[in-house]
Amino acid sequence: MIRRAVRSFGKFWWDFLVGDTPEFFVVTLAVVGLAFLLRHHRDVGVIVLPSLVLLSVGTSAWRRRARDR
Repeated sequence: MIRRAVRSFGKFWWDFLVGDTPEFFVVTLAVVGLAFLLRHHRDVGVIVLPSLVLLSVGTSAWRRRARDR
């Protein structure tokens, strides 16, 4: 009973966090990690973090569009 509940809870979190696009989960971890590393270098973080997010979203949209053709 407990094993089934733990497995269901784990599946829920996997689907919630990873879902259909695991690359977004990886990019999210990278952005959070970089934000932590750049917390004392605010000027660099203001440029690097949004650039990384835009690059990852643009790449994902480009890959999806290429896949649908």
